[in-house]
Amino acid sequence: MLVKEYRICMPLTIEEYRIGQLYTISKHSHQESDKGEGVEVIENKPHEDPVHGHGQFTEKRVHLSSKLPSWARMVVPRIFYISEKAWNYYPYTITEYTCSFLPKFSIHIETRYADNCGDSENIFNCDQTEGEHEVSFLDIAYDEIPERYYKSSEDLRYFCSMKMGRGPLREGWREHTRPIMCSYKLVNVKFEVWGLQTRVEQFVHKVIRDILLIGHRQAFAWVDEWCGMTMDEVRQYEKETQEATNEKIGMVMPTISISTVGQSSATRSAPASAPSTPLSGDPPDFLNAPKDRPRKKSAPEMLTLPELRERANAE
Repeated sequence: MLVKEYRICMPLTIEEYRIGQLYTISKHSHQESDKGEGVEVIENKPHEDPVHGHGQFTEKRVHLSSKLPSWARMVVPRIFYISEKAWNYYPYTITEYTCSFLPKFSIHIETRYADNCGDSENIFNCDQTEGEHEVSFLDIAYDEIPERYYKSSEDLRYFCSMKMGRGPLREGWREHTRPIMCSYKLVNVKFEVWGLQTRVEQFVHKVIRDILLIGHRQAFAWVDEWCGMTMDEVRQYEKETQEATNEKIGMVMPTISISTVGQSSATRSAPASAPSTPLSGDPPDFLNAPKDRPRKKSAPEMLTLPELRERANAE
């Protein structure tokens, strides 16, 4: 398991950010949903917790097979999804991700929001006996993002809100900008598959870092769109956008057909109660190390999956 804490400051109050976050997630999910891939909302309803009080529970399915890197597509079926379950007790939230194909993969994120510049130490009250984790400050204006996601209209070094009069964000903006708030995110990534664990966990953290930067940049760059909305208005926007997004994905939602000897091979969609992960907790055979074949001494320390398959065919 690889644990990191991310701290992302915003030139907003936590109450302003609450509206902006809901608006941004809904809009971004709709924009990214196309050709059967994107974010499908399964459930979104009020939730009461005996400890945290009133909140909101959401369950989503993130369909993204084609967005995986090439090495990951070698071991993951073309049709799969990631389940997201979130409990929002703002300013505290819990989010969990699991994979429909890999039951030993999971992401657990705790988030706390505070009206400060990210200087709260041990805001999650972590037990010191569990070991220290890395803390990363993400700068929404000056940290690099993948070039394909860059938009000049979302470059916060030059953006200025017409309604709020905030921005552009200059060097050192976190020290002198007011108001300011911070998203503290404690992220646990677990992928318990021998031989792939370190690589996958590091890759997932890199993806999470990029997502956090892009999402928070957009929340401020789109501020003039959501500024002034009430909670009821943003919830209505969220509902309407989710319905449109589900319809957009559902037009070409893929299905999986299963046939056995002596049975019809007609395609049947899974019932609504079908489990989201395989019944067996063991990974598929091709993810395990070969058991019968001794390793050649001349083999290099690390091979990619295509190279392993070429060697297996040659032998």
